[in-house]
Order: sequence, then structure tokens, then C-alpha cells
Amino acid sequence: MHRPAQRDQRDHHDQGERQPGRRGSRLRRLLVCAAAVPAVLVAAGCSSSDSGSTSGGDAKQQSSEAQPSKSTSSAPTVKPAAYAKLPDSCSALSGKTLGDLVPNGAKSGKKGSTDEPSKRASCSWTSLQNNGVKGSQFRWLNISLLRFDSDATRGDGNERAQEYFTSQVKDAQSTAGAKNTKAQPATGVGDQATTVRYDLQKKEGTFKQQTIVARVENVVITLDYNGAGLAGDKAPDADDLAEAAVKATKEAVSAVTAANRGGASTAPSQGASKSPSANPSASKGSAKGASPSASASAGKTN
Repeated sequence: MHRPAQRDQRDHHDQGERQPGRRGSRLRRLLVCAAAVPAVLVAAGCSSSDSGSTSGGDAKQQSSEAQPSKSTSSAPTVKPAAYAKLPDSCSALSGKTLGDLVPNGAKSGKKGSTDEPSKRASCSWTSLQNNGVKGSQFRWLNISLLRFDSDATRGDGNERAQEYFTSQVKDAQSTAGAKNTKAQPATGVGDQATTVRYDLQKKEGTFKQQTIVARVENVVITLDYNGAGLAGDKAPDADDLAEAAVKATKEAVSAVTAANRGGASTAPSQGASKSPSANPSASKGSAKGASPSASASAGKTN
């Protein structure tokens, strides 16, 4: 009876010693878990915050991309040029007019060479009328046409033509060796026109030079007409020469208009074009003070 009682006590004692160890272990596990919970919550909170921030940034970026750029501007435009082509230079004047100005050379027009006939063209005529012992009368006529396109880079064709018109008038007024130079407006010829007159002394005689520079829209016409009395013949009347030159220039203006009737350009040229104004001095195609010894092209070439 005693032994069982002692065994019971020992068992009870052993169980008592083991119980506190188990409770301590559980308590430690609970504390560790409790400490881990806030860290998990903090990590979750940070993750949620970061996710929200990124989402908001993406939304702003998408919104910004969806908005049209305010700095985008449309390409510059210019007014279309009025005329898109030129008439045949040697047919720009009527047979009657040529018969009056260059009677012995009306059918011998010499066309100038060009690689862009729609932009530049020229033609010249030479006439030598022999009056026997009275001498002879020399006449030389040249017509030059230059057309300017409207270009987004270089500007409006009409304005470019006006600038070239001004330079042509100045060039005529500054001809080397010219005497008694006079310049005056030529009324009723295109949109604007100027007559430049002067005398040019050569070994054959005194040449009476008439240069008419006219502009019609985006086309510039330069007409040179000179005459001289040779081998003792008297010099022609400068007023008569000027009147004939103005009449011829009016015909040339009409020829430009007729060539473009129903075919004017409808849109400005895009980008860089082969504009004749790149080097105007190379396309002036007019000779002044022509000499009979040089046939159709003597004297100064502009």
C-alpha cells in the first residue's frame, strides 16, 4: 500500500515539473507570433502603399500621353503662285510686232538654252537693213521670261518676283559705259513695269538702248531693244524705239496670261525646289548694246 502511494506522488511530482516547461514553451511561441504580426502588417502596409503610388504614377503618365502636345505646330504655308508655266519665248510676240521691231530678222528668232523651260525662257532676234550708200539700220531684240514658284522655305512667288524685278531695274541702270541713263514707269504693262533708256557708244556707232522690265504676278519679263544707224546712216529715234519696246512687252504679258489660262497652279511647292532665283544673275538672259558684228548676241550680257 505504501509503494503505490509513493509512486503516485512521484508521478504527480514528475508531471508537475514537466507542466511548467510546457507552459513556458507555449508562452514563448505566442510572444514570437505576437511580435511577428506587426511586422507582417507593416510589410503589408508598405507593399500596399508602394503599389498605390506606382499605380497613381502610371495613371498620370497615361493621362499625360493621352493629352495632345501643345508644342506641336502646323507647317508654314504660302499663297499658291498665280502662274505655273511660261509661253514659248520665240512665239510670245506676234509676227506683225516682230516685223516692226526687227524687219529683216522676224523669222530668225534664236531660243536661249534652258533645262527648265517652265521656269525660264528667252529668245533673241537680229535685223540688219542695208540702205546702200545711205548706210544701214541695225536692230536687236531680246526677251527673257523668269517664273517664280511659291515655296514654303523661300516664300510667296509674287514677292520673290517683285524682288527680282527690282534687281533687274537696278542692273539696267548700272550698265557699264551707259550715258544719258533715264528710268521711268511704263504704265499699263502688267502689275508693274519700268523703262530704262540710255546710249551706248561702240565702234560701229551709237546704240540707243531700251530695257523694259515688267512683272505680271509671279513672272518677270525683261525686254531689251536697241538700234543704231551704221555706215553713215543716222541713229534711230529713241522715243520710237521705246514706244515699240513697250508695245512688245505688253504682248509678252498677254502671252504669259494666255499660256496659263485654265492651268494656274493650285498648290504651293513643298520642300526645297529648283528655283530660278537661286542665282538670278545667271538667268538674266538679256544682252545690251548688241553689235552687228556679233549677230544675235553681242555686247553686255546680264
